Amino acid sequence: MATTVYDVEEIQLQTGQTVKLKPLSIAELRKFMAVMEKSKNAESENQSLDILIEACGVALEKQLPDLVKTKEDLENALDIPTINKILEVCGGIKLEDPNLIAAAVLAGQN
Repeated sequence: MATTVYDVEEIQLQTGQTVKLKPLSIAELRKFMAVMEKSKNAESENQSLDILIEACGVALEKQLPDLVKTKEDLENALDIPTINKILEVCGGIKLEDPNLIAAAVLAGQN
């Protein structure tokens, strides 16, 4: 019997749809990271949010292809805690990491 080396988490989106989150494959992760790379050039909170939504679309496109076809449908399915969970489980990015927050505070003081 094979052993799974990752956890699968099932969450409910704002639309009531459920999705099983698991780490992205390498091919999907490359696409995901290309989207996240855009955040370096974001000049506003709206641009940053658009990038996070797009990254979630990459993470969800295999399971919910109809949902990610339009930005409006995807935005209606997401909220900030859900975005954070998708990024954490699928892409390994933890935006609410206390160490990351502390580093950002310290960077702002310099």
